[in-house]
Amino acid sequence: MVDIYIPTLHAFEMGNLFTGSWKALRFRLEPKIVKLESKEIDYSNSTIYAEFWHGALCYEKSTMEAAKAFPLTEEGRLAMKAWLEASV
Repeated sequence: MVDIYIPTLHAFEMGNLFTGSWKALRFRLEPKIVKLESKEIDYSNSTIYAEFWHGALCYEKSTMEAAKAFPLTEEGRLAMKAWLEASV
């Protein structure tokens, strides 16, 4: 069974980029935060952009195999996790 670790939604809300791996799968998750005038997060327009590749090379030296944006919600985070796990 594949169980890839993905940080909590709060980590992405704070603007943190995350890179991870599972066996030969490598991935990079970057929040794209949109703020309202009140400086609160506009969840309806914010996303987490996910990319993955397989191999031993780092992000900068690799060719991405797939990329997809997910909503910045718990449902979006879980869908992103399932998408990555299906790519193993």
